Amino acid sequence: MLSFRDLYFSGRSDFAPCFYDNGAGSSNGNMGLFSISEDTSVGSHVYTLNGSDPEGEPVTYDMTFDKGSKEYFSVEPKSGNVTLIQTLDREVQDEIVAFVTITDGRNKVVENVRVFITDANDEKPEFLDLPLVVDVPEDAASGSSIYRVQAVDRDLGSGGSVTYYLQSTPSTKFTIDGHSGALRIRSGESLDYEVSRTHFVTVVAKDGGGKYHGKYQVMTSTAIITINVLDTQDSPPVFVATPYFGFVYEVSVPGSEIFTVSAKDGDQNNPNTMHYSILSGSDGFFSINSTSGCISLTSFPVQLRNELYELQVKAAEVGADRFSDYSVTTVTVRVVDLNNHPPTFYDENGPQNCFELSMYEHPPEGEILRGLKITVNDSDQGANAKFRLLLVGPSRVLRVVPQTVLNEAQVTIIVENSSAIDYEKYQFLTFKLLAVEINTPERFSATAEIVINLLDTNDNIPKFSSEFYIARIPENSPGGSNLVSVTATDPDSGLWGEVKYSIYGSGADLSSTVLFHPCTHDLIVYHCGLCEENESSLCANYLHLCVFQNGLKGPMAAFLMQSRDNPMKALGLAISIITVIVLVTVMISTIMYFRNTKSNRIKPARRIIRRRPKEPRRWTFRPWFGRSDLSFGKFFTDDETRDNTYHSSPRAKPPAPSAPVLPPPPPSERLRSVPTVSGSLASRNTSRSSSWRTSKNGSGISSALVSELKMRIEQKINEANQGYYY
Repeated sequence: MLSFRDLYFSGRSDFAPCFYDNGAGSSNGNMGLFSISEDTSVGSHVYTLNGSDPEGEPVTYDMTFDKGSKEYFSVEPKSGNVTLIQTLDREVQDEIVAFVTITDGRNKVVENVRVFITDANDEKPEFLDLPLVVDVPEDAASGSSIYRVQAVDRDLGSGGSVTYYLQSTPSTKFTIDGHSGALRIRSGESLDYEVSRTHFVTVVAKDGGGKYHGKYQVMTSTAIITINVLDTQDSPPVFVATPYFGFVYEVSVPGSEIFTVSAKDGDQNNPNTMHYSILSGSDGFFSINSTSGCISLTSFPVQLRNELYELQVKAAEVGADRFSDYSVTTVTVRVVDLNNHPPTFYDENGPQNCFELSMYEHPPEGEILRGLKITVNDSDQGANAKFRLLLVGPSRVLRVVPQTVLNEAQVTIIVENSSAIDYEKYQFLTFKLLAVEINTPERFSATAEIVINLLDTNDNIPKFSSEFYIARIPENSPGGSNLVSVTATDPDSGLWGEVKYSIYGSGADLSSTVLFHPCTHDLIVYHCGLCEENESSLCANYLHLCVFQNGLKGPMAAFLMQSRDNPMKALGLAISIITVIVLVTVMISTIMYFRNTKSNRIKPARRIIRRRPKEPRRWTFRPWFGRSDLSFGKFFTDDETRDNTYHSSPRAKPPAPSAPVLPPPPPSERLRSVPTVSGSLASRNTSRSSSWRTSKNGSGISSALVSELKMRIEQKINEANQGYYY
């Protein structure tokens, strides 16, 4: 079968389906780290197999077991529902090995899963060494330990812990230690062989309680201890109820009772007192009470270096000659779940603290980094083997599953943010994979480094150093003249980062590299194309302005930029503005002509009062080049200018009005003088000179207007260009 990498790069689309790995505690997925309580009822729906096919094909599910093993589950092929079909018993079998299958009809994926059977409180404590019979010499000291009751519960956790108590009777002479089960003579009481040779005591063993079928229950067992009172004897001592086993728990403290040994004198008629001592095996961590035989812890459990200790305990009779006969027995002390194994990361070659992978940039989100083969393990048991996985590095780029592990798990790294895995930003990414114990005092941890070397792909387009380029060149420049140099870059590596240039647009056939064209248009726009191999083109704009340069700002500059692909639009605007200026000039000249003609008519009055000639009305062109929108300007008469001045300065006094200058007469009309009161006529030369000056002044208005307009436009263009280039 092709690997995921081969399928990805070969372009094939027929991928195998896959299970969802939802980790421990999930009720659907691939049953990885799935656990089920032993008290689950037969016929219960316990899990749902869940997966998908990359091509969206329907999938079916199945489950098989090793040949010869009991089949505990059944699977509905379409829905993936898993049903329990056999009764579970953790004390008989605490783990089920199964094979789950998902198929799309063509491709089949099989995964090996282990289903853990969790404990329920379904077992009662069971007494060891039944029947319980104790021989106690009649001279045993008050408060001394005479026996150690032992009961075991095969349940785990609190359901497997056992405590003891005696069913009280008014005349009882004994008491029992609730944790160690040590049976003692009650303080202030004594035994008398002559009074009572046998005593019967009922002891109760109770577990710590737990749930069973959803209900909390505590289970107990009872046993009767037969205590035979012996007469004093002279035989060597004999240890009672061997072999001896003791336990050290994580909650134990210095001084805690671990176990109590008991020995009796072989001489029943006249027994001697016992003296207990530890000969070897304690390594300084245990001590024994010389009288009671109670073995105690002298250090904290975390300081113990071994998980198993074998103590050699001596019991000697104390007689008239000090120590006479003695016996030796072995007491085995087990340290329960000593947390001395930190989590460890492995690959196929053993323990590792660094994992490296090479991959292409921008992988699909949700993709599993299958090149990383990481396993994490903690060799401790129970809560000491539970730890959490953390991935430390760039935020929300990758994520790790599962997040919580019990004992061992396969570590999976999944892409979460594809855009952040960018070769142009980082050539490699580094992450820290942490495994930290959750509920242990030591909080052991392990760290592994994950280094991802990124490989480049062609994921960037070339980019010009500017969105447009501006060039100015005389219209008589010869062919082959350099016009402008454009620059573009592509951040990709290798051939993908090499760029090639091309040019297109109106007149692009005049040059293969940089285009030149005489100023036969107000705006010429060329497009300079840029492309790279196996990649689409990117265009930038090249502008050549003949009259209005690119230094213009405001709405006019925005209009020119918007019209760079349609130069006729800009040309039309310029023609429209010039046409409006000419029409306004003609209209003003016509109005002035008719006004002057009317004032020069000869009226029937006998007297003609000649008015004082008014000063010629001067027209002022006030351009708006100071504004950001580059309007062409506005016309003001002297009156309007004075009016504006008056309003802007309240103290200024407006000048006296004057008559306008006469417009020039029509070409076909002969020059004539105006008659005076005396009837004399002005000379022809004078009239001709006056009329010529009038005509010259009238026509000079429009000429001066156009000249001033042209001068001011050229001035503002130069100022705009200087502002742009600086």
